[in-house]
Amino acid sequence: MFQKNRLAGLRFSGRSFTLVPPMKISPWVLAPLFLAMFSFAQADPLRVGDAAPAVSGTTETGGTLNLGDVYKQQTYTLVYFYPRAGTSGCTKQGDSLRDAYDQLMKKGVAVVGVSTDTVAAQLKFKQEQNFPFPLIADQNEVVIKAFGVPTRTIPTMGPLASRQAYLIKDGKIVWCDYKASTSTQAQDVLKVLAGFGS
Repeated sequence: MFQKNRLAGLRFSGRSFTLVPPMKISPWVLAPLFLAMFSFAQADPLRVGDAAPAVSGTTETGGTLNLGDVYKQQTYTLVYFYPRAGTSGCTKQGDSLRDAYDQLMKKGVAVVGVSTDTVAAQLKFKQEQNFPFPLIADQNEVVIKAFGVPTRTIPTMGPLASRQAYLIKDGKIVWCDYKASTSTQAQDVLKVLAGFGS
């Protein structure tokens, strides 16, 4: 009976409705939709010689850190960006800077980490890894956008910052690392400082 009604059309409240077979969607239509799920936000990154953004962010303590103030406290400031607290690559990157922190401090380098993680996630990350430097929970991407760091959005994870690092002196960008390393991040910075004669 059901098959007969399907062939003849369904009747409801005095009207006939014809069942339409499912549409075949071309892969060329699906591809952009799939890519949109993993969208990238591209900005113009800062370059050597540009003024370093004197923006503020919320740290793992819930307090406010003004980068403009940090720049004045040491000869250099390293602001580094990472995608997600607690992940393998981000842990290696942070551990590299932690292990070389005494060397960096002797060179007059302050270190600040930035990601889109929550305050709680940054606090947990810092405590687990014993980082001696502050981590900014840049959920509103104020710091990320100020530096022009690209982000990519992944479903269930939200926007993630690209792994980059910027070395600042006298309020100016003096070195940019657009594809920052994980386990050798500190060594890369020390090599640059050696080239500066620091």
